[in-house]
Amino acid sequence: MDTQELRKQVETGTTTVGLVCANAVVLGADRKATMGYLVASKSTEKIKQLDDHVGMTIAGLVGDALALERYIKAELRLFKLKEDRRISVHAASQLIANILYGRRYYPYYVQLVVGGYDTAPRLYSLAADGSVIEEQEFYSSGSGSPMAFGVLEHDYKKGMDLETGKKLVADAINAATKRDIASGGDGIDLAVMDVKGFRRIAPDEVRRLLKS
Repeated sequence: MDTQELRKQVETGTTTVGLVCANAVVLGADRKATMGYLVASKSTEKIKQLDDHVGMTIAGLVGDALALERYIKAELRLFKLKEDRRISVHAASQLIANILYGRRYYPYYVQLVVGGYDTAPRLYSLAADGSVIEEQEFYSSGSGSPMAFGVLEHDYKKGMDLETGKKLVADAINAATKRDIASGGDGIDLAVMDVKGFRRIAPDEVRRLLKS
């Protein structure tokens, strides 16, 4: 099974977005979790903080994603204890890719977007077979990604400021929730990684961005 086929298999629900700004990375996700035609949850958290400066969005099977999150966090803590320093975003992405590759015959059915800030903002897309690609501008995962990509392609400007980037991510996910039956839920989650580290954006600010 090639990478494209595996990516298609795990795109069963969700819309997540990662975007590179001038001095930050913005991650965003919807909140709906589905079980076939059933809405299992309207408030699922799909943006995971992996370290003080690294975050990850998840799409695919929830159980696999949560198990993988625990595994990654443990490995990053071990790295910090052994090396007495935090891991670079590139190295964290390669570590996650190695974990996924090691399970390629019995894979975690997930599609991940990893973003963070060390000396600069960095963004990576990862598939269940262990492939990893550094994205220079933006990326979207999940079944709503075709709609999100349309908004991103139209409005993205290289070097855009953080405020504009946050609004674009929110708009892209909002557009996907209007057309993709498996995306939606109670609001949109956003997180920012910059020189200050990882931080989540308050729901009131997200609603303001969508109205502006």
